[in-house]
Amino acid sequence: MQHAPLIIDVAGTRLNKTERQRLAHPLVGGVILFGRNWENRAQLAKLCRQIKKVRPDLLICVDHEGGRVQRFRSDGFTHLPPMRALGQMWLGEVAQPPGAAALSACRAATACGYVLAAELRACGVDLSFTPVLDLDHGGSAVIGDRALGADARVVSVLAQALMHGLLQAGMRNCGKHFPGHGYVAADSHHEIPVDERSLEAILVADAAPYGWLQASLDAVMPAHVVYSQVDARPAGFSARWIEGILRQQLGFGGAVFSDDLSMAGARRLDGREIGSTEAALAALHAGCDLVLLCNQSVVDDGAPIDELIDGLSRAQIEGHWQPSALSEQRRLELLPAAPAPLWDELMVSPRYMQALSLLP
Repeated sequence: MQHAPLIIDVAGTRLNKTERQRLAHPLVGGVILFGRNWENRAQLAKLCRQIKKVRPDLLICVDHEGGRVQRFRSDGFTHLPPMRALGQMWLGEVAQPPGAAALSACRAATACGYVLAAELRACGVDLSFTPVLDLDHGGSAVIGDRALGADARVVSVLAQALMHGLLQAGMRNCGKHFPGHGYVAADSHHEIPVDERSLEAILVADAAPYGWLQASLDAVMPAHVVYSQVDARPAGFSARWIEGILRQQLGFGGAVFSDDLSMAGARRLDGREIGSTEAALAALHAGCDLVLLCNQSVVDDGAPIDELIDGLSRAQIEGHWQPSALSEQRRLELLPAAPAPLWDELMVSPRYMQALSLLP
């Protein structure tokens, strides 16, 4: 079985000939969409059909969490609340019977997951990189209100409810950013954050949701954060974190995506600057099944994407990297198994209308 680990992006609202050729390459396994790929629902649906026409097995992904991380916001898409709103519901603002606020928050989380996934799937998108499992320690601007809360137990239960909603709409999930990005203040888009806590401290707090949810998580995305008392490499490049802790110790068996390899946190390894091919190989050797390279289709007509495809092809030919049938199976399992709903039918669906009424 051919392993297609690369998730790449496209430049605009429709595919050009070069992008079709890239997507047809056997090492490319999917596409990640951004706001620049959006004009309206009809255009998005057409773009997704164009992608699937190249190869039906291509995984169409997006970062669409709600709040400030939501790529599509107009032409009927629901403005989803930031995940912090669900955590605030759990805490309750007025006196209620014991547990009532928590139950309401769980019901709202399931509604959020269902609306999010149903609307995306009705336009042809397969997977959103959600839920965020990071804890809100109060010091991370890049996480902030994207987090469900500060208590790992609350985050786990609300994330489970959210994933149930995704599943109701036929979408898989991806928990991020393992083992936790919420403690460090630095933004890994621009620098390499360093978390100096002990492994024990991380496992009982930030990483706890991954152990509790390991049977429900379909995919996990490690953080571009160095946990200096555990490994000198960022978690996404660390076999100790991915294979040793996530898979063996916590029991996770699903797909592992690298975070974006164009981020600053992914471009320096072992004290030196590295390119995207070396970063991809490091992530794959550490245990990632899939690697993302984002926002590069708009750089020199996509030259960085072509360089990565060529670089990984050479690495395979020269024996520096071997495709994994298990990794490919994990990728294919993220594709929706059921047909997507039609948008017009979704808009009058009792389940969808009920879910809308439950959003915070």
